[in-house]
Amino acid sequence: MLPLIGILIVVVGFALRLNPLLVVTVAGLATGVASGKAPLDVVGAFGHAFIESRYVAIVWLVLPVIGLLERYGLKERARDLIGGLRMATTGRVLLAYMTVRQVSSALGLTSLGGHTQMVRPLVAPMAEGAAELKHGDMSIETRDFIRAHSAASDNVGYFFGEDVFIAIGSILLIRGFLDQNGITVEPASLALWAIPTALCAFVIHGTRLLLLDRQIAARVLRDGERGPTAGGSVASMRDAAAPNVTPS
Repeated sequence: MLPLIGILIVVVGFALRLNPLLVVTVAGLATGVASGKAPLDVVGAFGHAFIESRYVAIVWLVLPVIGLLERYGLKERARDLIGGLRMATTGRVLLAYMTVRQVSSALGLTSLGGHTQMVRPLVAPMAEGAAELKHGDMSIETRDFIRAHSAASDNVGYFFGEDVFIAIGSILLIRGFLDQNGITVEPASLALWAIPTALCAFVIHGTRLLLLDRQIAARVLRDGERGPTAGGSVASMRDAAAPNVTPS
């Protein structure tokens, strides 16, 4: 039972809101040492997994590209684009993205979305732009609330959509685990039975997104009652940072 200490470390670390990367690394080291491996062997296993994972190189290539696009106004252009659509709301924008994300993941196209390449530079600014079109300037807390729902839309669409695709890693992992325990299941059966779960997840989270606009309106109203500076709006922070110039 001692190698299971890694699970306890992850639970405690996440509960204390510590750095996720640090928590997972410490949990992996503790599990390896508790399993009887030398510390250098555990670190070597980490390095081997790092080199063997091809997605690591992709991430390092994507980050500079996204940063360069943001430098030249990608987020602002996405916000302005949504601002020109009168029918667009935050809930509708996120519901449309989650639909595309889940359908594309079910077809095996899992790289079409993601937090780095889609949510941060495009989806979240578009969702904020739709909210600004209706409510004007918003507090930092409300903006973070919208960004969190943007990330959640990507998570739900990707997580429950990928299991529908027969050749995805999660399906192969489930089949391998069942085979080790003497249960033989075809990948096609696993993918087929993942469809009801994906549909339920879409309906549940889609309903939450449709109700999101009301929650944003309530937050904006509450921030307005607290005063123009209590909510920490972007405009108030910008005005506070501006130099106080007295006309001569």
